[in-house]
Amino acid sequence: MPITFGTDGWRDIIAQDFTYENVRTVARAHAQALREVGGTLVVVGFDTRFQGAGFAGVVAETMAEQGLDVLLATEYLPTPALSYAVVHHRAAGGVMITASHNPPQYSGYKIKGAYGGSATPSTVAQIERALGEPVNYGGRRGEIRPLDIRQAYYEQLDGQLDLPTLRAYRGRVVHDAMGGAACGWLTGYARHAGLNLELTELHGRPDPLFGGVNPEPIPQNLGELMGLMAADPEIALGVVTDGDADRVGAVAAGGTFFNSHQIFALFIKHLYGRGLRGRVVKTVSGSRVIELLTQKLGLDLVETPVGFKYITDAFLEGQADEKKVVMIGGEESGGLSSRGHIPERDGLLNSLLLIEAIASSGRGVAQLFADIEAEVDFRHHYDRNDLHLSAAFDKAALLAAAQTYGEVAGHAVESVNTRDGVKLGLAGGASAMFRASGTEPVVRVYVEAQTPEQVRAILNEATRRVLAHDPASGH
Repeated sequence: MPITFGTDGWRDIIAQDFTYENVRTVARAHAQALREVGGTLVVVGFDTRFQGAGFAGVVAETMAEQGLDVLLATEYLPTPALSYAVVHHRAAGGVMITASHNPPQYSGYKIKGAYGGSATPSTVAQIERALGEPVNYGGRRGEIRPLDIRQAYYEQLDGQLDLPTLRAYRGRVVHDAMGGAACGWLTGYARHAGLNLELTELHGRPDPLFGGVNPEPIPQNLGELMGLMAADPEIALGVVTDGDADRVGAVAAGGTFFNSHQIFALFIKHLYGRGLRGRVVKTVSGSRVIELLTQKLGLDLVETPVGFKYITDAFLEGQADEKKVVMIGGEESGGLSSRGHIPERDGLLNSLLLIEAIASSGRGVAQLFADIEAEVDFRHHYDRNDLHLSAAFDKAALLAAAQTYGEVAGHAVESVNTRDGVKLGLAGGASAMFRASGTEPVVRVYVEAQTPEQVRAILNEATRRVLAHDPASGH
């Protein structure tokens, strides 16, 4: 099976296609691409997945054979810590062995640029080209040295946070590390920074099987945390990090899931209140609340296709041009970054910012979001369906048809956005978005409306219309 790259790199099933031999092939091509741009140093890390250290060792050996010096992690580490290490050590790039939120049988090869964020499409294309080229390197062998980034990364976090406010906070917080790469890292930061909150870990031991769920911070995977918080209303907040700790999730006091749209809006308000300014960058699947709040605060809003690489591009523009500096950028799947940090999703920093928001306001996250809803006069309810369809499904026909809809579930279509898939603006501020996967027969349907009943009706009708385009669905 050919090695194919997605948004962030390459992912495959361990032992089937994600093998030492294939990892060596990719690492050789990556090393060649780095040498072509004058690179001499690369940083390599891994998460808690099966054989992570082994795969990382193969990458390091191969890179060294190709003349690059390598800083190799000696234990699992979060992706944002690896990305920060690239910047801190002025490396030409980084490799993270992780499949992020994918099921346990997967591993992956995430590629990081010299700026400490997702590799640009041009870098990925350069590596893909090198995969098919002969290897002619015959120069010096590089040196492999151990990577120790924890202290430097913690000090980087210090600079992003209001430490006096955090140190004064005495509340109870639970961190669900999901058995992933953040195990021990948030509690470690609390000790480093001298925080006085009561922070406990759930699934805080590294687990290649992630407790039997996919390590993605979505409600169906967080039953234990939500149950724990429902039974103990004194817990002020639950924060969740995914398998490699670049995404964040949250559970509000009482055990209610607090979604990524809500987190994003809360951060805009909180960072603005702290005096930060700049552009707000959201993917097209992001909430209307974000649009309304940026208007209210007088901030410029940039909308991108789905994928954090587009947000990274905006951050890099802001680093080159002060007028384009980004205050915060985020996506629907829980990846966010803010001004002053690396242009990378960071589940640990964002967990700490959530704690900071409740510490500085004396209010829970649900109350803070209710304040925002009142301010922008919009009630946010949201859901999504990921529809796995037959190989005969015609994605193009669906997306063409969606642009012609006059209404969905009785809600008149008021606008059509084709930035990535088709997003229909509906009467009453609702929306329905259809987005087809580029690599598999999957269509994602995203719906936002002002009541749960409207969300359910629109999502059911939108789903029915997708299935009508699948000959195998029986609709």
